[in-house]
Order: sequence, then C-alpha cells, then structure tokens
Amino acid sequence: MALDFDNTFEPRHGEAVQVAPGVTRITADNPSPFTFHGTNTYIVGTESLAVIDPGPISENHFQAILRAVGERPVSHILVSHTHSDHSPLAVRLKEVTGATIYAEGPHRPARPLRIGESNPLDASADTDFAPDITLSDDEVVDGDGWSLRAIYTPGHTANHLAFALEGTGILFSADHVMAWATTIVAPPDGAMSDYMASLDKLMLREDVAYLPGHGGPVRQPAAFLRGLKTHRKMRERAILERIRSGDRTIAEMVAAIYRDTDPRLHKAAALSVLAHLEDMVTRDLVAAEGEPSISGIFLPR
Repeated sequence: MALDFDNTFEPRHGEAVQVAPGVTRITADNPSPFTFHGTNTYIVGTESLAVIDPGPISENHFQAILRAVGERPVSHILVSHTHSDHSPLAVRLKEVTGATIYAEGPHRPARPLRIGESNPLDASADTDFAPDITLSDDEVVDGDGWSLRAIYTPGHTANHLAFALEGTGILFSADHVMAWATTIVAPPDGAMSDYMASLDKLMLREDVAYLPGHGGPVRQPAAFLRGLKTHRKMRERAILERIRSGDRTIAEMVAAIYRDTDPRLHKAAALSVLAHLEDMVTRDLVAAEGEPSISGIFLPR
C-alpha cells in the first residue's frame, strides 16, 4: 500500500500547544533535513508532570519548558533515545526540577564496530547520557493521574523506547514512526532487522494515535505501519534489482534509487542502504566481499 506522508505541521516554536487531554507539546527551534521543524518535547499530566524528551541543548527551549511547567512539580523525565536532539537537556531539567530520569539505557551501537570502521553518527550521539532508572520493555511508570508504559522499539537506535499513555490509545512514538518522513536506520547505531521487528511489534497493538518526536501526529497508526513496512520491502527489492543489474557499491545504488532525493540526505540514504544490505546478507539474499560496509562490494546470490 502507498505511504502517505503528512507534512502539514505548524511548530509554533517556544509555545506550549495542547495536543490531547493532559498532553502539551513544545517544539524546539532546531529545524533541519533530519529534524523537520524541530524536536517535540511532550509534557504529560495536569498536576505533577512528566516530561518526555526534553530535547537539545537550547536556552530558548529550556525556558519554554519551564514556562509551560509553571509552578507545577516535574516528577519524571522520560527519554526515548540518546540522540543529541532528544536527550541532552534532561540533565539540566533534572537539576532545576529534581525529577528522576528514565530511559532504556546509555547510548550504544546496535552492533560492535568492525576493524577499521568509524561511526559516522558519533556527532549525533549523546554519549554522556545516563538515566537514573533503566526501563525494560512493557514496564509501567506511574505518576500523578497518568501511567506511561515503555515499549522497546530498537531500530533507529539500539536503546529506543516508545511510551504508551495508558488508557488513552496514545503512543509517543519518538523517532520510530513519524508522519512526515521515514525513520533513519543507520548502522552501527541502528539495525534494519531490529527496526522491522519493532514495526511488527507495534502492529500488534491497538493505539489510535501516535505523537512523534518530529512533526505532527500519526492519526491512523495501523494503516501507516503497514505502509512503512511495504515501503521498506520495496526499498529492499530496489536494492536487490540494482545489484542484479550490475551495481556493486552503495554509492551506485544511492545515485539511482535516491536520484529525486535532496542531495543533503544522500549520506543518510547511503547508511540506510547499508542497513538493508547488512540485513539482506544475513538472510542470504545478497553476498558481500568481506564484512558489509559503506565502501564495500556487494554481489548477487
């Protein structure tokens, strides 16, 4: 089925926007090709509050969060994953509010670095982050009038969590599912096999709306998840066709498959192709000369 993206989003940077009963969104003013209009921070509750993904180091965004909180106590800070646009402000917010920080764990790659390999995503990783309390899959965090269930959804990163607001059908999907674009899955931080398994996991749920880390809501999650899965399968087939037609390098494949994509995104596209190829080599769909790598040679089976 076709994947219908929704780019209609008014960020209203620095403003607190109510997006559901007891849920407020503040969008950081950090737009880019990767963050859309900026990173969404969510405030949950009406009395004692939880803050989900405090966001990047930004004085303006920090002050916007404090204005939205007002005199109310913040008891919990929940972090979906450790990219520098989501987690770094957690420490400062804790210092001011005394809240406890919850997350799956520190930043880590989805797989070990290979000999001679560097991580091209190091600059985007918040390697200083450490939660006060680690969360396991399906673990529930209870607050004042709200409960949030941690849903382990690796793929974009190895430590990615979504958070389900119990009793509402709302899932804070962070960077795993977004209405405006597909998620970047880039080794070694992420893994395509993990990402696809996490899509399948969410398809078993009955959420009615997703509130993502960037952009506006996903209003029909079940249909959108099916579209995402189909999109990834089509991309896999396109890669396989390029290899069968003679392409041997990721650069060749990206030039053909992403010819209509913003060139600024080609580096990320190359990492996405690598993620597919790592998965396809494991499943014996294609072969690689040595370990699969961004500069490697790939062959048909």
